[in-house]
Amino acid sequence: MKDLSRIRRAGLEQKVMTADEAALLFSHQMVVGASGFTKAGDSKEVLKALARRAKNETLQVTLITGASLGHDTDARLAEANALYKRMPFQVDRVLREKINKGNILFTDQHLSETAELIHGYLPYIDLAVIEAAYIEEDGSIVPTTSVGNSVSFAATAKKVIIEINTAVPCEIYGLHDIFLQENYPHRNFIPIISAEVRVGRKSIALDPEKIAAIVFTHQTDSPADIAPPDAKTTAIAAHLINFFENEVKTGRLTDRLLPLQAGIGKVANAVLAGLEKGNFYDLSMYSEVLQDSTFDLIDSGKLRFASASSITVSESCYKRIFDNLDTYREKIVLRPQNISNAPGLIRRLGIIAINTAIEFDIYGNVNSTHIAGTHIMNGIGGSGDFARNAYLSIFVTQAASKEDKISHLLPMVSHVDHNEHDVDVLVTDFGLADLRGLAPRERALLIINNCAHPDYKQELLSYFERACELRQGQTPHILEEAFSWHTRLRETGTMKRI
Repeated sequence: MKDLSRIRRAGLEQKVMTADEAALLFSHQMVVGASGFTKAGDSKEVLKALARRAKNETLQVTLITGASLGHDTDARLAEANALYKRMPFQVDRVLREKINKGNILFTDQHLSETAELIHGYLPYIDLAVIEAAYIEEDGSIVPTTSVGNSVSFAATAKKVIIEINTAVPCEIYGLHDIFLQENYPHRNFIPIISAEVRVGRKSIALDPEKIAAIVFTHQTDSPADIAPPDAKTTAIAAHLINFFENEVKTGRLTDRLLPLQAGIGKVANAVLAGLEKGNFYDLSMYSEVLQDSTFDLIDSGKLRFASASSITVSESCYKRIFDNLDTYREKIVLRPQNISNAPGLIRRLGIIAINTAIEFDIYGNVNSTHIAGTHIMNGIGGSGDFARNAYLSIFVTQAASKEDKISHLLPMVSHVDHNEHDVDVLVTDFGLADLRGLAPRERALLIINNCAHPDYKQELLSYFERACELRQGQTPHILEEAFSWHTRLRETGTMKRI
């Protein structure tokens, strides 16, 4: 559905073409930047057209996005053999399988770092594909439901394809705070001192001469998969809410807490839902993604303001937001991901960061990316940006899964994304371990006693006690046994001793 009124820059109407025509602008071995952050604000048509073309000819590109894409776009590109390398994050099953087989290279990056590398180390973007609500008179573009790395793509790409998505109302204008930092060594500080402070412009600056094509689309984002809370996530949320309440009682926090960051998924949603029922008020959020639970908190009156880089919600919540844009406009803001995830801002604002672990070990090291140390799941995302710099760095996971055949608390993690120095609190459905100020031996006992599944607790205690006796050291380990649980799972299908 073409709506030429959304092209407000005179003369650009001549750039309008179909997605298949725009796909002819790609060439083999190009570096391509594409908008999209956790399935929001992504290319709906042009990258799919690229996949169709790649099925019939040798055409591989390096694809850099903000984070994951929706509408099976990554799967289509992977199946068409259109990807040489992908970065910095993905969640697609088909793409994941090809990465783990070595057919596609994957660079797993902190989400704050990609833009920094684009402006210096990485090859310049040959062609960018950016979704927009409309094009301003000055050629700048108004993004849709995410900002991600689009600002950096627009600044550095040699050519740009704009997808104007008419499913997004023009009234989205004003929801974004577009701030582009200076290049090194002339970089200034980011003048954000609270979540609601806006420091940039409302559209993404773009030289009109760079625009190679304009493609019209009319399609909403892929809806988020919102799983209802279960017994485990509800228990995790309850432990964490109790922890916050105790922090308030001791005077380390107030009823307003501190700005919240929560990763994607049902655990994060359960925790935020728990905050709605608690005694907390006037809350704020400085995060990466705004989920259903964010808007539930806003509607309940508990959450005053939320800042992120994208809106990733269910279909019903998506409709609620766009039916009530005027209500939400003054309560949310979307920023570039190198601003939403900027380490200095996370430290300055005193963020409470809540992220999900695949597994953690008895000393508090966390694996959030790899299965059995080798197979990537999704990527580190922004968890590292927040964990290293947060006032409180919290990681959550269930104690055991797959009919309790897999323990998520182990003697040693098979891959380290967040080392013990960056982890303050660990939470499972069985309890919470506050690790602040503890030495490794103290941490181990607290983690095992508070967080382990009962089926594994005694064996973990035995490992720790024998490690202290046989190997000693500040952080005792028996290296011959450290990964035996993973080996046992591979050989017998369970981590339990049979």
